[in-house]
Amino acid sequence: MKKTIIRQSSLMLALSSAVLSAQVQASGFALIENGASGQGNAYAGAAAYAEDASTVWFNPAGMMKLEIKQIVVAGHFISPKSSFTNGNSVDAGGRPLTGPDDDGGVDAFVANFYWVTDLRNDMKFGLGVNSPFGLKTLYDDTWKGRYHAVESDLKTININPSIAYQVNEKFSLGGGINLLLADVTYTSAVDFGALCYAFSTPSSCTASGNLPQQNDGFADLTADNFSDLSWGINLGLMYDITPATRVGVAWRSETKIKVKGDAKFKVPASASFAPSTGRSIDTGIRAEVTLPQSFSVSLAHEVAKWQWLADITWAGWSSFQELRIKYDNPNQPDSVTTHNWNDALRYSVGADYTLNDAWTLRGGLAYDETPIPDAEHRTPRIPGNSRTWLSLGATYNINPAFIVDFGYSHLFVDDTPINNTLESTTCCLPATLNGTYQASVDIFSAGLRWNY
Repeated sequence: MKKTIIRQSSLMLALSSAVLSAQVQASGFALIENGASGQGNAYAGAAAYAEDASTVWFNPAGMMKLEIKQIVVAGHFISPKSSFTNGNSVDAGGRPLTGPDDDGGVDAFVANFYWVTDLRNDMKFGLGVNSPFGLKTLYDDTWKGRYHAVESDLKTININPSIAYQVNEKFSLGGGINLLLADVTYTSAVDFGALCYAFSTPSSCTASGNLPQQNDGFADLTADNFSDLSWGINLGLMYDITPATRVGVAWRSETKIKVKGDAKFKVPASASFAPSTGRSIDTGIRAEVTLPQSFSVSLAHEVAKWQWLADITWAGWSSFQELRIKYDNPNQPDSVTTHNWNDALRYSVGADYTLNDAWTLRGGLAYDETPIPDAEHRTPRIPGNSRTWLSLGATYNINPAFIVDFGYSHLFVDDTPINNTLESTTCCLPATLNGTYQASVDIFSAGLRWNY
């Protein structure tokens, strides 16, 4: 039972995220969907782009490129497909896992808000509100991987006040503080039939109706960091190499999240042996995880009606090596789940074409590396893999005060093997989920800019 809770908690507390499918993230469970204009060119050159107030997030130094005060609101509709095909999934006794294959992808919506205003001629203030990390998966509670995961509903809200300063006509600096709120709901089935074998004889378990995969219970975990707000910083610079070419550099610090919450268990009546051991009892939980730092270098170059964009972003996912779960229940000892994630890179190129005074057209390509090292460390809560973005978009100037942006991306996700075994010191719980995910994602974005 102990490790079932560990496996649930590990991603619940680590992801603390916006409502999205696991296949949507730019890397790991980070979200790049933080502006509608950038969606159309796959967020290429985002740290040098400074097209609108969303630069508060991508590079606060870019606020100095905005000649007017501006408010931006944007929304993103995400439609993922992430179907699992079984290979050789078995319980700890080598018996095939019962239940259907399933698709954990769930349609979701994410919103962003940005505001930039003048403080003085050489200084601007900006405010961003968005969701920088995210996950949403939901499986049938009888599917083959039910002991690994059923529901993962993980949200964050990031509040990012920022300042930008114009050093000279070519060079600007910016920085901000990030205040992060996290809220989580996390569930999975518990194989009390198999757990019985750890505390009693097979004949006694059979007599009481506790057979592997035939007497499931449920674990429901919720947690948040509302009593211990997480924070970090971000810095950026922008330099005009020529009037037509500029480079942007942006860095975000690691952010440590400390969450507290509750673990609640639904235990079948015939599995009363579990609470009698001091386990499977409702209790408080605590954990912490360090979300990764990131570093971006972007280039923007204008030629006639074209603006060419490029970007490389590094994400320090090697900070996510393990997660230690602490339980208020003294009979349930601290546990560690090993992840061993790697740092990852994102590469993107794109272009804007000014069709006329009203319309700008966009396009872009990107490639995201996955930080997940292998099939053994991949879980159905984050069945992610490396992916390729194909993006299209447009901007329409209604009038000088109002501008609308549209963007669409299709993500081609590499076929994703999984061979994950629940880590448990209890003999009869380490079920292995083995198979392949086939996934793709469609993202539709729209935004409104208000110049005032």
